[in-house]
Amino acid sequence: MFKKRGNFKKGNSKISSKDEGGLEDDILSSTPILSIKRGKEHCVEFKKKQKLENTQDLTAKPDDDAEESYFEQFDDYEVDPSKTTCTKQILSKNIDTTGVNDIFVHRLTPPFLDSHSVLTTRQNIAEIVRDKSGDLYKLSKNGSTILNEKRRLNEISKGREMDTKGKTLQLEKVSESLEMEDEEGETAILQDTEHLSAKSFNRESLPAYKVRDQLMNLINENQVLIVIGETGSGKTTQLPQFLYEKGYTKNGMIGITQPRRMAAVSVAERVGEEMGVAIGTKVGFTIRFNDKTSSDTQIKFMTDGILLRETLHDPLLSKYSCVIMDEAHERSLNTDILFGIIKKVLMKRRDFKLIITSATMNSLKFSRFFNNAPQFQIPGKTFPVDIMFQSIPSADYIDSAVKQALKIHLSNPHAKGEHGDILVFMTGQEDIEVTCQVMEDELQKLKKINPSINGLDVLPVYSSLSSQCQLKIFSESENRKCIVATNIAETSLTLHHVKFVIDSGLMKLKVYNPKLNMDALQMVPISKAQAKQRSGRAGRVCPGQCFRLYTLTSYEEEMWDEPIPEIQRSNLMNTILLLKNLNIKDLGKFPFVDSPSKEALETSQYDLWTIGALNNFGELTELGKKITRYPIDPMLSKMLIISKEYSCSAEILRIVSMLSVPPVFNTPKRDSNLTQKATQARENFQIEGSDHLTLLNIFNQFENARNKEKWCTKNFLNFKSLRQAYEIHSQLKQLTGDIRSNNNWNAIRECICASYFPNAAEFFKHGQYKHCRLGLEMYIHPTSVFFGLGDVPRFVVFHELVMTSQKQQIHYLTSVEADWLVKYGYLFYSPCVRGISSRENQKIKEQEYLNLIEHEKGLRNNKSIKD
Repeated sequence: MFKKRGNFKKGNSKISSKDEGGLEDDILSSTPILSIKRGKEHCVEFKKKQKLENTQDLTAKPDDDAEESYFEQFDDYEVDPSKTTCTKQILSKNIDTTGVNDIFVHRLTPPFLDSHSVLTTRQNIAEIVRDKSGDLYKLSKNGSTILNEKRRLNEISKGREMDTKGKTLQLEKVSESLEMEDEEGETAILQDTEHLSAKSFNRESLPAYKVRDQLMNLINENQVLIVIGETGSGKTTQLPQFLYEKGYTKNGMIGITQPRRMAAVSVAERVGEEMGVAIGTKVGFTIRFNDKTSSDTQIKFMTDGILLRETLHDPLLSKYSCVIMDEAHERSLNTDILFGIIKKVLMKRRDFKLIITSATMNSLKFSRFFNNAPQFQIPGKTFPVDIMFQSIPSADYIDSAVKQALKIHLSNPHAKGEHGDILVFMTGQEDIEVTCQVMEDELQKLKKINPSINGLDVLPVYSSLSSQCQLKIFSESENRKCIVATNIAETSLTLHHVKFVIDSGLMKLKVYNPKLNMDALQMVPISKAQAKQRSGRAGRVCPGQCFRLYTLTSYEEEMWDEPIPEIQRSNLMNTILLLKNLNIKDLGKFPFVDSPSKEALETSQYDLWTIGALNNFGELTELGKKITRYPIDPMLSKMLIISKEYSCSAEILRIVSMLSVPPVFNTPKRDSNLTQKATQARENFQIEGSDHLTLLNIFNQFENARNKEKWCTKNFLNFKSLRQAYEIHSQLKQLTGDIRSNNNWNAIRECICASYFPNAAEFFKHGQYKHCRLGLEMYIHPTSVFFGLGDVPRFVVFHELVMTSQKQQIHYLTSVEADWLVKYGYLFYSPCVRGISSRENQKIKEQEYLNLIEHEKGLRNNKSIKD
């Protein structure tokens, strides 16, 4: 039986970054050796409440056989040293970790990595801003005054909550942190072509169709071709059909990659409709956890990640005669890796064709990467666009955008059917909603003064917006439309009737910090190429105007020429696992279009080593090979793999499925009554001591609900996310095989700790935890079980760390025992021994590890001699 959250007894904990011994080594001195004091009352009340509530023996730990089975994967070095990780000999099995009072935090480095790169604690976020003294950067740092004031008023209107000690807790804004999922995650923006009947649509009118013969001649004559075409030219839907009609499926399938799942599905359905075939027959698609293909499939749409995973089993892509990589200008991480792999395929398969479709940006770079491959521009009728810059820097980008939009509307009369719509580029959901609200409010004020002012439909566009709301941007209206969108409108949408563009010059970008192992959602200036794309949206149907809310100086001196590719600002753990699986030993020699930093590569390898996916020599372990089988985060994969040893794989499978989808909680923002009801509904699901168990509770109730969509609406839950989690669960279940369940919550928590010990945190102060290894102060996410509690557990592990508005937030927390951290996180934590300082402890661990490395080297040498 599940129990709602309660209060926790926190211990008298303290993290100290200094020790009487100190460190003499320069490299190690840059990493604090933390001494963690364990409070006597740690989670005592929490344990007692669990015992009373759970029908199982919650104090029971996984049996000895299960524990031994888990550690067996680290013992194989006696047989084959290539399978070892940093082994359990560092923490002897004879050491009893029960009742650990003090914990030392230390770090070790495998010999295949540069210790300075992985041990330094200085922040090193990729340089995504060209000029940090410029006006645009200052604007992005300060944000919008209007937006900041709206946040303040929202918090006041929501009221204040009281903690158990009578202190006030200001409610956090949830929406901004949830934007992380929208900005770089699955984009649900609809394409306008989806809503046109294929039967009534004349494909011969498309620009791509008019140059079909020229295109096919170039494809026949060249192994690689870069096709440049604007949105709506027909390149995505027509190229696969051209190849099919010319017989390219006789020697294999035609594969088409998309950077987004929704695009892969919608384009496949469109092409199937045009060809008059059902999905899954001649035309099909494959996305993560959903395969709609058959032995008859000849045209296969898929995400770039799917094709990348196929290279693990088919390095030469022998099933395909041709691959089209669509929307390559977006420079997704998977697309960039595929470029390097396919470059080798092209050298070994002269019969293989590669077609890269792109907007203008990056096309020359792609051509050079593939040995000066020819480029073909699909002609499109474009009209001149007048570009206006600000004479002085904008003080508030939302205020400037609203004023400019209303000025356009009032000074340019508009009649039904005429071209005259306005497109405003903002950075994310929050400022889009505020911009729309302010614009509507100002319009109402103007109408009171002059009732004859024409109507203006103000329409938001962002990825988490409902499909019904998105459809409004394509539907006919008597009024002029003002569409306020993210950078998704630069290339992925065909918006008819747009004549005016207002460009804020800003965007939100998710950037991975390898030092802090976290994603930061940063507002940054766009690139010159993006500015060109934005202005071009005004000249598709008639001469247009683009109002840039920044100066010419900012454009010339603050903007990069092209966007920073994802590979230079992302976590590379999955990428490294895949490349290692492809037997690419020296990552520095892999043909990247744009190489990631050495530090990012080494930090990701270090993270893989800590969880046991790489051994002491940088080679894949058996665990690492198993992790690669799963199309999910490596730490989630490990948790799923080892869950069998804790007899809780059924529960962990459900938790992993829930962590693999966008947030399941819906939080209404404009209605305070609904916001309060949503908060109460969320609290009804919460399980004491664990956000992970809360997710499990939601999944179980969703599974048992008769009318699932109605149940989600009633409980303010995202039906799409839960349905997706349910589908992922079914697919992962097939990969996992044997499923065990014992309903032992302690076993579940310990299994989570065994995977997420690198993400351990200790209670710091009210509403905050401190990262055990990095000393980083972090805030509890507002949707967490622990948010707003007066008494919380001393130690937790968390799923992810995200930075929003200069604040570090940890998502999905579970309380853990100090004993478990020592037991599973021996690379980082060890029990304090009376009379031994942290300096001495560090030296002992270093020496133990050096002895182990020498032992393994000897075994490897002996093995090579025998071979």
